[in-house]
Amino acid sequence: MAKLVVEIEGMSCEHCEKRVREAIESVEGVEKAVISLEAGTAEVTYVEGKNIQDAIEEAVDEAGYEVAI
Repeated sequence: MAKLVVEIEGMSCEHCEKRVREAIESVEGVEKAVISLEAGTAEVTYVEGKNIQDAIEEAVDEAGYEVAI
């Protein structure tokens, strides 16, 4: 397993955390996403060897939030 930490913009409540977590965990290859509203980050555990950053960015965007680059 590999880990990736991404910054998420636009989260303001626990509902946002849940929505972002569900969006990221729907990406193929993602095992788990831990979202921190306070830090504005998502720590993603995924199958090593998969290039999932673009898919995560797209899933977060579709959920109504942005991945900070």
